[in-house]
Amino acid sequence: MLKAIIDELKKTEHGFKHIMEAGDGLLNTGETDYLQIAADLLTEESYQGRMLATYLLGQLSVSCPAALTLLKTRVVHDGNWRVQEMLAKAIDYYCAATGYEKSLPEIEIWLTDAQPNLNRAVIEGLRIWTGRPYFKQHPEIAIQLISGQKANQSEYVRKSVGNALRDIGKKHIELILEETKMWDLSDVKVMFVHQLIFGNNNRYVAI
Repeated sequence: MLKAIIDELKKTEHGFKHIMEAGDGLLNTGETDYLQIAADLLTEESYQGRMLATYLLGQLSVSCPAALTLLKTRVVHDGNWRVQEMLAKAIDYYCAATGYEKSLPEIEIWLTDAQPNLNRAVIEGLRIWTGRPYFKQHPEIAIQLISGQKANQSEYVRKSVGNALRDIGKKHIELILEETKMWDLSDVKVMFVHQLIFGNNNRYVAI
């Protein structure tokens, strides 16, 4: 059955809906060891199979610490960008189901992890969480958490930081200005992020 599911998924190269529908179907089959199924799928040659594994792990992560561990230690090393996008969705699901405020200690750990893919997955989550409970009432916390990675060694992460803060600034520009006014723009990594947020608008460059 699993091979047939993967073969069907491989017919579609783009999107997430078909992966999620296949995952939901699997989770409703009455199998007893979904964690093992997901772990086995992580070795699948096709990225669609590994995306399915990541989705399953995300769904299991709230009640299964081992699933969360696999996301943090195995999925983060996958080189396929689609798998990494599914990782961001898995992290999003975990935090939403757990509660964003309750997830803060875990979020802070992920943001300082040595693996850039995990940093980015959380930043991409924070980017949209300012419209959801807790962070909607406290957008400054999301901004501070994201900004903490402005000098990350990974350009991949810094791009995510800049793009996230630019998006959040569409609704909370004063908070973004307050956060960035004390940034050290002599640091080329920080300046890179600042330019992603504001472009070359000198109005927003601190004197």
